[in-house]
Amino acid sequence: MQIEFHFDFGSPNAYLSHLVIPQLEQRTGVSIKYLPILLGGVFKATNNVSPAVSMQGIKNKGEYAQIETQRFVSRHNITAYNRNPFFPVNTLQTMRGAVYADQNGFLETYVNAVYHHMWSDPKKMDDPEVMALALTSSGLPTEDILAGIQDPDIKKGLITNTERSVAMGTFGSPTFFVDSEIFFGKDKLDEFESLIKSRL
Repeated sequence: MQIEFHFDFGSPNAYLSHLVIPQLEQRTGVSIKYLPILLGGVFKATNNVSPAVSMQGIKNKGEYAQIETQRFVSRHNITAYNRNPFFPVNTLQTMRGAVYADQNGFLETYVNAVYHHMWSDPKKMDDPEVMALALTSSGLPTEDILAGIQDPDIKKGLITNTERSVAMGTFGSPTFFVDSEIFFGKDKLDEFESLIKSRL
């Protein structure tokens, strides 16, 4: 099976999914591949917008989204989640950094660090100085990453990932795939897990 999580650091729901993925992997015995994509590119390609935009002016919908998030947090005993006061944060550089980290064998460490600085101890990660300090504080090779995200091949890699994701059916985040089967939203994690188990 090809099991993937297509993610962007800017999505709080992708972060919450990331926090429970290790439990899912433990229950199923599978490893889920993380694919860095650019959510802004997905929205542009699919004529979609973020929930923050789509819910504007709709009475009660935003409030319900907060209730649903709190239920998910409580259900999974999540304590390391705080709304980022700088949201929305432009994630172009951090997502390019994820492609660089993936190509250089430290994606898991990088993802954990950036998610921490986005949604656990939230910072304005689209500020270059803030990003650099955050990466350094997490023990990452900051200079290499900052140089890497300027590499045309890294930039192209993020575009390629995003285009592939859209071609597979992605229109938002978080999105999960089991081979060609798509699941959208953190509330579909149970169905995602069930399909994995049925194919083991």
